[in-house]
Amino acid sequence: MSASYAVELVSVTKRFGEVVAVRDMTLRIPDGEFFSLLGPSGCGKTTTLRMIGGFEMPSRGEIFIGGEPQGYRPPYQRPVNTVFQSYALFPHMTVYENVAFGLEMRGVSREDIRRRVAEALDMVRLAGMERRRPSQLSGGQQQRVALARALINRPKVLLLDEPLGALDLKLRKAMQLELKQLQHRVGITFVYVTHDQEEALTMSDRIAVMNHGLVLQVGTAEEIYEHPNCRFVADFIGETNFLHGTIAGRRQGALEVTLDVGGTVLAQAGQDIGRGQPVTLAVRPERVRLSPGLPGGEVNALSGTVEDVVYTGVATTYWVALGQGERLMVRQQNEQIGAGPVAERGEKVTVSWPVDAASVFAQASEAQAQAAPEAGA
Repeated sequence: MSASYAVELVSVTKRFGEVVAVRDMTLRIPDGEFFSLLGPSGCGKTTTLRMIGGFEMPSRGEIFIGGEPQGYRPPYQRPVNTVFQSYALFPHMTVYENVAFGLEMRGVSREDIRRRVAEALDMVRLAGMERRRPSQLSGGQQQRVALARALINRPKVLLLDEPLGALDLKLRKAMQLELKQLQHRVGITFVYVTHDQEEALTMSDRIAVMNHGLVLQVGTAEEIYEHPNCRFVADFIGETNFLHGTIAGRRQGALEVTLDVGGTVLAQAGQDIGRGQPVTLAVRPERVRLSPGLPGGEVNALSGTVEDVVYTGVATTYWVALGQGERLMVRQQNEQIGAGPVAERGEKVTVSWPVDAASVFAQASEAQAQAAPEAGA
C-alpha cells in the first residue's frame, strides 16, 4: 500500500455476532487531511474509528497506517492517538502531569518532557495553566488538555471521537474553528467522527457519509452538499425538498421528469435512469425562487399556495403547498431592511429553480439502500 496515504482501509468488514457494523469499506486518507466520518447513530462510524485505533479488530480486510499493515497490533503499538468525548483526563493530576503522562511512560528525559509539554500547551493556548487540575478548567479548556496530551506523542494520525459533544452550542462552534486551525498548524492527519453535519461541513477537507455500515459518498463539503449521490445523503446533509415523479425522457441534455403533483421539470442527469422509471427529485430550499402570480412559461416552474411564512432575521422561509399533500420549502435572503415578505399566507405563487439545482435519484436504488442489514455504533 502507498505510504502517501496516512490511513487506508481495504475491504474492511466488522461483525458483532449477526450484526454487520461495517461492510466492505475501502477508504484512503492522504497525509495532512482533516477527514470526517459522518452519519447517524448506529451507522458504523465509531466502530471504524476504533478499528483504525486498534481498539477493535476487523472481521475481514486490512488497515494500513503510513503504508504499514496494522494486522492485530494493539493501540499502543500504532502511530495514532485518540481523543474521546469524555476527554479521559486524570482528575488527581495537574494539567502538566496529564500532558506529560505519555512521555513519562516512554521514559523520556525530564528536560525533554518540560520542553515538549511547554510547546504542547502553548499550541493549544493553555500556557500558564500547568498547575491547575481538570476540575478547575472549563469544558473547552479540558478538551484542549486532551488534545495536548494526544499531540505531544507526535502521532501520525489523531483520531477524534465526537470530542465536542459535551460542550454547549456557542463553545462548540468556537472550538470547531480552533480545531481546524490547530490541524493546519501541526499538519497531522485528523480522522474525526461526528453525527453533526454542520460540524463536518465546517472543519473537514473531505467527508465520508455513512449509513447502515456503508460509505455512501466521499467528497468535499461542497461536493456532498451540492451533488449528493443518493437520497440519504441529500436528506442528511442540510435541508432538502423531495418531489416524486417519473422519467419522461431527455431534453436539452437533461432528464425530463413528470412530477406526481403535475407539471414537468428538467434536472441534471447524475444517474443513468431509464424512461418510465419512478424517481425522487431533490432541490435545496435556497435554490428555489418564489414570485407572486402564476407561472409565465419559465423552465421548472410550478404553481402553489403559500401555507406559512417564517421570518428568521437573515432569511425568510416560505412553505408552499403544491397539491396532493406535497409542500416545498423556499428560503430567500432578506437583502433589504423592512422590505417585508415576497408573498403572504394564502397567496398564489410560482416556485422555480435552475436545471442544475435539482438532483434525481432512482427510487429502486433508494429502497435497496434502506434494506441494508442493521449496522452498529
